[in-house]
Amino acid sequence: MNTQEIMDMDQKFVMQTYGRQKLALSHGKGAEVWDVEGNSYLDCFAGVAVNNLGHAHPKVTLAICHQAQRMIHCSNIYYTQEQAELAQLLTQISPHDKVFLANSGAEANEGAIKLARKYTGKGEIIATDNSFHGRTLATVTATGQEKYKTPFQPLPDGFKHVPYGEISALAQAITENTAAIILEPIQGEGGVIMPPEGYLKDVENLCRQKDVLLILDEVQTGFGRTGEMFASQHEGIQPDITTVAKAMGGGYPIAALMANTRIAEAFNPGDHGSTFGGNPLGCAAAKAAIEVLLDENLVSKSKEMGNYLQKKLEELKSKYSFIQEIRGCGLLIGIELTIDCADVVKKACEKGVLVNCTAGKVIRLAPPLIINMTQVDKVVNVLDEVFAEMS
Repeated sequence: MNTQEIMDMDQKFVMQTYGRQKLALSHGKGAEVWDVEGNSYLDCFAGVAVNNLGHAHPKVTLAICHQAQRMIHCSNIYYTQEQAELAQLLTQISPHDKVFLANSGAEANEGAIKLARKYTGKGEIIATDNSFHGRTLATVTATGQEKYKTPFQPLPDGFKHVPYGEISALAQAITENTAAIILEPIQGEGGVIMPPEGYLKDVENLCRQKDVLLILDEVQTGFGRTGEMFASQHEGIQPDITTVAKAMGGGYPIAALMANTRIAEAFNPGDHGSTFGGNPLGCAAAKAAIEVLLDENLVSKSKEMGNYLQKKLEELKSKYSFIQEIRGCGLLIGIELTIDCADVVKKACEKGVLVNCTAGKVIRLAPPLIINMTQVDKVVNVLDEVFAEMS
């Protein structure tokens, strides 16, 4: 089938919930993908920061194949070695010692909200403006962007929002009924918004003072994306609960809610669950993906390549007046423009580079952590060509 035939079939049979580009991808290898016509592209979006190891990493694909031949799914009524080993590995690389395995970031955040309410006996969750936490009813309510919420009212009670980065607003919002504060350490979907220096540490201190739980949503920032295994490590903070997904399975859908023992013990059998959460196939994929991150030093490479990419982008900023700001951390980088960025995405795609537009005027770059210097140069050169045409 060609691209048009696939698009026509999609239009006929698939619910139209995505604003898709006119591109039908067939396969990928490393940092490159190919469409059904055989054209190649450098993937600088990595499936929304999912493919941190690139596409078809041999160790992950081998782990999936081997596990699929043994057991794909097992009810959580029974134990599996794959689940126990993954949970142990997650506790070794994170600031937590208990794990609940799920399938998506939204599920992990739902679980975090439930756990915070169960542990504290309180109902209020404070989130921030411009945030994104998922598309279930509870997580879309926690999300601080009205465009995602308006069509689905009435929404669940118990959520309030304050400006991101303003510690005084958080302090004023806390009440006797506040169970937790939920934050993204970097607002990815909101436009790669960086927190003010020291903000996350101030939030942690405030939570300790007010006896409120701190939930860090690291769905997009986890597993080396920002140049540390978890973004919380940049300021050395200790969240009570961390949620992860996206890059966790090397492309396979899996997520986790991680917490400290004293909080995790609030969950009793029957309080929470997931039919597919922690299935053997997902656990095998995630274990392999995390081991690759560690064995190939991809976290430090993310920092190295991210610094190089930001430096090259700053050179572009000096050439084009419509580039307002370059910001980010590791290989999660935003290029804020004074013009709409949809045409940038389209033109870059035509030149063989896939990028993303978020928050209307921000180009979001989230390439695989395996990207090399030559490929980074290609990305920058293509953006230079696109910006030159637009100016």
